[in-house]
Parts: sequence; C-alpha cells; structure tokens
Amino acid sequence: MKPTLLILAAGMASRYGSMKQIESFGPSGETIMDYSIYDAIRAGFGKVVFIIRKEFADNFKAIFEPKLAGKVETDYVYQELSSFTGSREIPADRTKPWGTAHAVLCARDQVREPFAVINADDFYGRDAFEKAYSFLTTECNANTWSIIGYSLLNTLSDHGTVNRGVCEVDASGNLASIRERLNISENQGKVRCEDGQEPAEISRDSKVSMNFWCFPVEIFSFSEELFNNFLDTSIYVPKSEFFIPIVADEFIKAGKGVVRVIPTSASWFGVTYKEDAPAVQASIDKLIQSGEYPASLWS
Repeated sequence: MKPTLLILAAGMASRYGSMKQIESFGPSGETIMDYSIYDAIRAGFGKVVFIIRKEFADNFKAIFEPKLAGKVETDYVYQELSSFTGSREIPADRTKPWGTAHAVLCARDQVREPFAVINADDFYGRDAFEKAYSFLTTECNANTWSIIGYSLLNTLSDHGTVNRGVCEVDASGNLASIRERLNISENQGKVRCEDGQEPAEISRDSKVSMNFWCFPVEIFSFSEELFNNFLDTSIYVPKSEFFIPIVADEFIKAGKGVVRVIPTSASWFGVTYKEDAPAVQASIDKLIQSGEYPASLWS
C-alpha cells in the first residue's frame, strides 16, 4: 500500500500578507507545493490530500487538477470550525482554524494508509521525502511515529524572526520533547530566542520541526480524544490552537510509543515573509540548473 501525502494549506498566511500557498515560484508557474508533490511522487507516494478551507477549493482544483491528472490520486479536505466539535457552541468571534492537529484530524475519512504531513508553503527537498517514504513503508506502526528533523541554522530567515519547534533527541534517536521557541534569529554567529524562555541562546545545529511528520492511521482516534479535551479547556480562548506537537508530546508522555527523529540532508526554505520570495526563487533556479528538477515539472 502506497503512503499518502497530506498537505496543510488552510492557513491564511497573515505574516506573508497573501495566499502564498498558490503563489508561483518556479519558472513555469510552479508553487512550492508542486515541488513537494513532485518529490513525493518520485519517492513512491500514491495519493495527495489537500487540507484547505472550502472557499479555496475552486482555486486549488483549477491549479492542481489539470497538472496532476494521471500522475497521482488527489483528494480535498475542508477544515471547518465545526469539524469534530460535536454539540459545542463555537464562540461567535472565533474565525481562526483550530490548528494543525485539528486539520490532520479532519482528514480521517480520506486517509486509510500510513501518511506524511507537510506545510503547503515549505520546501522540504527530495531526501526528506525519500526518507519519509522509507519509514512509512517499513517501520511506521501504531507505536512508532516519526518527524523529519532539520538543522536550526538552515531554517532561519534573513528578513525577520521565526518560531520553531526545537526537538530534544534522546540517545536512541527518538524525540524526548518538542518545545516551541519564539522570535528566533541569528546575530554574529549566535542563535537567540527573544521569548523570555531559557536558554536564550540555542545551538545552531539543534534539530527543529518544520512540520514534516509521518503517522499511522491510529493517530486519528488518539487525536480526537485529545481534541475533545482541548475544547473542554480552551474553546473560549480566542487564539487557542491544537497543534501537532501537542499530540506528539502526549503520545510520548503517555507511553504509547516513540517518535523517531529522522535527520535529513535536504535543504529547507520557506516564505514566512514576502521578502523571502526572491531567495526562494533563486534556490529553485539553482536546483533546476543542477538537474535536480526540470524547468517545467509537469510537461
């Protein structure tokens, strides 16, 4: 059974200032998602599921259906505020989605095989998808999940601070904990977090989460239970979110199994800020020139 790629694309991209998920960066109009899908297909993935807001559906289908027809199976999931909330009344002023773990939960009925989860607006690289495919087809089970780990230094922006989930890795190469650090930047060779937490300075080589996870289908029932608990305590907190690291952390603490940290040699880049766009385009051009990708992915 071929694994599925689940792409998180329901966010509003507030820091970027536009709908960056479908912005063109490649020479033939490719989005960053195009490169992820291309890498996933050549690694062996058999299906792509887009998690989007319903109002984005026409745009997404118009962009991706023609180019992916006959190359990979596709499906769409709509992340709605009412999904999995039961009879609870949603606060009238709540407009922000419930978070990445809720988005994954929304795909429960469309995903029936081991799957990877990625962000729509991050470039992850071929090596990451190949390692994810290998894990999903040989090791992934109800008690063994994984995260693809990137070196912190390779995930910073020249145009502002970033937030990262910093991984603590045990001696066996498994995730011990994941801690969200805020306002991270490099200055004079040192990486600092201006978030009031200690340590303020962290290693440049720390492994961080770029939200590339590998899961078995058993995560859905585990997540649903946690989401109900989250709603019981946080439904009236205006900006509360149910993140994937919350689920992974509870999985580890409850002794349900392990989350392997799989290091990748792939280059990561993303578009947190509009000023990042030229660097992303330059990086893609360089990969095309080296022969890693064709100038037109789908022709």
